[in-house]
Amino acid sequence: MRVLMIEEAGRSAIREVPAPVAGTGEVLVSVRHVGLCGSDLATFTGLNPLVSLPRIPGHEIGGVIEAVGAGVSSDFAPGRRVIVVPYTTCGKCSSCRKGRLNACRYNRTLGVQQDGGLGDMIALPAEKLILNDTLAPRHLALVEPLSVGFHAVARGRITASDTVAVLGCGMIGMGAIAGAAARGSRIIAIDVSPAKLELARRYGAAHVIDASKEDVVARVQDLTDGEGADVTVEAVGSPATFTQAIDLACFAGRVVYIGYSKALVSYDTKFFNLKELDIMGSRNATAEDFRAVISYLETLTTSPDDLISKVFPFDQAAEALPYWVENRNNVLKIVIER
Repeated sequence: MRVLMIEEAGRSAIREVPAPVAGTGEVLVSVRHVGLCGSDLATFTGLNPLVSLPRIPGHEIGGVIEAVGAGVSSDFAPGRRVIVVPYTTCGKCSSCRKGRLNACRYNRTLGVQQDGGLGDMIALPAEKLILNDTLAPRHLALVEPLSVGFHAVARGRITASDTVAVLGCGMIGMGAIAGAAARGSRIIAIDVSPAKLELARRYGAAHVIDASKEDVVARVQDLTDGEGADVTVEAVGSPATFTQAIDLACFAGRVVYIGYSKALVSYDTKFFNLKELDIMGSRNATAEDFRAVISYLETLTTSPDDLISKVFPFDQAAEALPYWVENRNNVLKIVIER
């Protein structure tokens, strides 16, 4: 079967590999749509420390059941559409024992620590698939990245009484904006892309700040009567935004980090204590987060096609990551369609 292979930094190509089969408890999925993630871009540019090359990327996957192995429920019938949950769990580490399966110490995400779904077929355990025949096929690939943002909202215990500052309006940040908006929060969206900020308004931001033109901290102070944000969600992953997240938070506020910085971050830690902040990491998403996003997308009154910047047919998949490199500021989500 055909796959997209990132062979070395800066080079990807469509290759032939043996086709998978569905083993016991597994489902063979015909992959129809794959969204490219920032982690795929980092792999392509040689900046993903979690990946060894060559690697088949892709963990934002929507597809159709092709066949099932022994022991799989009859609910997983050929022809039904599915969303892939791309994480693994060991069931034994401290995270798994606490029921926080999304943060499994030994997680191996598809397309990162193991080959992903950017190919014709993939065989997966049935428990890693969510059946859904209501969303448009292309939108199935939007569920996983939005779920990561929704999970950060859950981690931040965000409510309708909160003012939430979201640093970064990429796809993950957009998920945090949508998730916070679904809870009735007042949202301040921060980015350097006017196009992304306009999209953030469409998905619930009450205010937007262009960080390339405005003093972000001063503007947030102005919008919050000098208090700061109740919750700051960092979805960029740079040293500057990591420290700025602390500056934006109010006293007794909460800070949620989704991104992680590739460089060391230096803090003036006094505000951790003076503000008595709750500082939290947020990793991946839970099944509950996936269900919340599915419900959100199913009840939207307008199509979420505006979240997709460009669609590449599978035959042109090798062009997608170079295109993203050349158009970073204008790309929210690239989808490969088969």
